[in-house]
Amino acid sequence: MDASPDLPHQGRVPVFNLPRVVTVSIAVLAVIHVVRTVLPDELDLSVLLNLAFIPARWTAAFDPASAAEIVRAAGEGAGRPDIATARQEFARYLVAEPSAMPWTGATYALLHGSWVHLIFNAVWLAVFGTPVARRYGVMRYGLLALAGVVVGALVHLFVDPYSLMPLVGASAGISALMAAAARFVFQPPPSFVAGAPWQLPPRPTLQTIPELLRNRPAVLFLGVWFVTNLLFGVLALPLGGSEGPIAWDAHLGGFAAGFFLLPLMERGARHARR
Repeated sequence: MDASPDLPHQGRVPVFNLPRVVTVSIAVLAVIHVVRTVLPDELDLSVLLNLAFIPARWTAAFDPASAAEIVRAAGEGAGRPDIATARQEFARYLVAEPSAMPWTGATYALLHGSWVHLIFNAVWLAVFGTPVARRYGVMRYGLLALAGVVVGALVHLFVDPYSLMPLVGASAGISALMAAAARFVFQPPPSFVAGAPWQLPPRPTLQTIPELLRNRPAVLFLGVWFVTNLLFGVLALPLGGSEGPIAWDAHLGGFAAGFFLLPLMERGARHARR
């Protein structure tokens, strides 16, 4: 006779234990990339021109007098005359009817240069988006990612205002989530003695900048991340399978947005729990 207690049926354990919002985020990025791969080249180019962030387009829209300088800068460093001519023709196309197309400051994050680029970002999104989504919920997760995307684009515009290279990829938003997660994941859990089985330990508090600087795992991780971004940015090398060099300035802008906006999210979360 089986003397074991009649326990409730256990559901299947998911293979990937990610918050639903993170899973949906990755799925949306993947579906968009799949659709782009089956589009005709002309239509895909139209998608790129209408959704990617192009700094020179914003510069020409806000300062029409810069059009001539944008065209001139487009031909510099091209090497071959035919490439220089093609770049200048593209620059003339952008400045002919300058429009900032403000939505591109966010929609560029939906596009990726290659499958490797997308997979690279998806992995980092799963790693750092998960703790943020679990701690703050869907709304604050989305706001942090969006803030990182927008601030990253603006920093990229400030650093390279005449650039014709379309900026694509969710890296700036992921950098914001990474910065947010770094403020609470690199510390031991607080001491806790459960009074009842259903009681959960308190959430770790956000670490301040001095506390992070004394946290060896956090310093090591952040140091490697910053050095990698700056190194590949200075050497103008592609990373993660993207077709062009990584936009290190957009990554840093996104990181700063996530790091400094998170305390505001924390205060809102505390008020919401009262």
